[in-house]
Amino acid sequence: MKLPSTAIAASLVCLIVAPVLAQTTPAAAPTATVPVPATKRMACLSSTQSLKGQDKRDQMQLCMAQARLDCLKQAIDQKLVGEARNSAIKTCVGTDGPAQR
Repeated sequence: MKLPSTAIAASLVCLIVAPVLAQTTPAAAPTATVPVPATKRMACLSSTQSLKGQDKRDQMQLCMAQARLDCLKQAIDQKLVGEARNSAIKTCVGTDGPAQR
């Protein structure tokens, strides 16, 4: 007689515990990845990828100059001045160095 009562007790435990476990989130739930915004520098690198030598360097310089100009125009439209402007241009272009080279 002991076996059926143990089976009934185990069944009751499963009925109680299962809904509780179903409501909890897993401890190692994957987090959503945040896409990294493509910078103008990355666009310049990808557009000159098929070129070689001096042609690649020339096109990269032209592309980066255009990118800086576009970012400067954007900063002016936002009425940014001083360090805020420099920071915005660096962020926009995607460089760590000085915005004006």
